[in-house]
Amino acid sequence: MDPEPAAERADPPSQLRPRGSSQGGLRQYNERVVLQAIRLHGSLPSAEIARLTQLTAQTVSMITKRLLDDGLLLKREPQRGKVGQPSVPLSLDPDGAFAVGIKVGRRSMDLLLVDFTGAVRERWSMDYRFPDPDVLHAEIGLRLKELRRKLGPQQRERVQGVGIAAPLSLGGWQTLLDMPAPVAQKWQRTDLRADVAALTDWPVDLLKDTAAACVAELVSGRGRSVKSFLYIFVDTFIGGGLVIDSHLRAGLHGNAGAIGSLPLGLADGATPPAQLLSVASLLNLEQLYAKAQLDPTAASDARAMEPPWRPHTDAWLREASAAMAFSINGAACLLDLDGVILDGSFSRDLLAALVASVGEALDGYSWEGVVRPRLLPGTIGSDARAIGGAMLPLYANFAPDRELFLKVER
Repeated sequence: MDPEPAAERADPPSQLRPRGSSQGGLRQYNERVVLQAIRLHGSLPSAEIARLTQLTAQTVSMITKRLLDDGLLLKREPQRGKVGQPSVPLSLDPDGAFAVGIKVGRRSMDLLLVDFTGAVRERWSMDYRFPDPDVLHAEIGLRLKELRRKLGPQQRERVQGVGIAAPLSLGGWQTLLDMPAPVAQKWQRTDLRADVAALTDWPVDLLKDTAAACVAELVSGRGRSVKSFLYIFVDTFIGGGLVIDSHLRAGLHGNAGAIGSLPLGLADGATPPAQLLSVASLLNLEQLYAKAQLDPTAASDARAMEPPWRPHTDAWLREASAAMAFSINGAACLLDLDGVILDGSFSRDLLAALVASVGEALDGYSWEGVVRPRLLPGTIGSDARAIGGAMLPLYANFAPDRELFLKVER
């Protein structure tokens, strides 16, 4: 084994913060630090890797040679500077590792194969009126079997595992979602993670769907530059996640960041106040379309911003953005956030309109005594939940900080 000195790291980025390591585990830890630096910053020459990680040039040279031999890194075209030898940037090899992400939603299921860079390589989707565990079990088993066949023996060995993103209560709100009572009862007896694990020999993990979407933004999106943020994802129901100091925080019961449950007023002792999800979810927009005898599925695509759907979309935007601004103001006062990142399973034009509308609504609040957080559009979109699920096994096997988000589910 090549000797590797324990590097002194002064003020490394929060994602690379040392957690302490025995000498026996230091070699693997340093390899993960190098991989993380390249994942966060893109292609880098060895000298820049050494600067970012505070590792010595000799240590970086040994680490990158091993990672190249293992098929985890690629050499890019040499870049010639003004003096000296040309530098050779190193990047992640997309074929170095793979992971499967499965989003089980209230209206659809997506199964993605994600490569080492986080890019989607394969995709299967299924739409439904409501999720039936028996139907999903059969479909996921079929798709996993087909995926194994497509990958072949060598690539199959590089699959790190399966990550599932799903709501905590798929059998809930059965009346609102028109779910038959027997199907809702089946969900009470269903262990989704165990059922999927029985279909494959790859390791399987599970995370709340909006927390998984938050993971995707944290790892591959704006979370690389915003340390503490409230993440809001608008789907059939609105939900979210909470990142503090670049770590996902789930809370005692896994509900931290569950912005959809926030009340929109004071309790009067008789009727509980409405929750945010009852006003600002895509389900509300679908209901407006259906009442106008328009196709409700337009809520998820470009038609939402076109006639004849646009007037109803504008009405939803006014009500939803006012309710979201009320919730964001309270969250900002309590948590002292760097930013609020807003995304959803709809078109990027509707996202831009929602961000603008929420920003205008936030202008109406007094920010005296508290710093108003930046309001930013998310960068991932409807794939965020499945991609976040796929990040679970990738980070478990290649990130220096295993506690980035996995610890919240243990």
